[in-house]
Amino acid sequence: MIMHGLFAMALLFAADEKPGGGGLSQLLPPLIIIFILFWFMIIRPQKKKEQNFKTMVANLKKNDRVVTIGGIHGTVANVQREIDRITLRIDETTGTTIRVGTGAIARIITEEDKSSDK
Repeated sequence: MIMHGLFAMALLFAADEKPGGGGLSQLLPPLIIIFILFWFMIIRPQKKKEQNFKTMVANLKKNDRVVTIGGIHGTVANVQREIDRITLRIDETTGTTIRVGTGAIARIITEEDKSSDK
């Protein structure tokens, strides 16, 4: 929504100029400003969030609680970093485990998440 408004402003500035003058050279600076704003508002925060998540997955250890992309809640039983595989214990009473790739982890349940569930 913000991008549409900024683009419309850029077009208005370009339309206020004399007909037949400049063209692209007058439209280029506002477009550069729009791209810079887009970078700082959308792309950069997303990359930072992605990097933080990759670090959290790389630091997984036994007994961490996770949720897979399929919605399965489990506790990490084993981490095999060399083959990017994690064994999850999904049922405490029967000891049922599944093996998933590290890319299948959607989120890691922290202590704050555990306390808010109760």
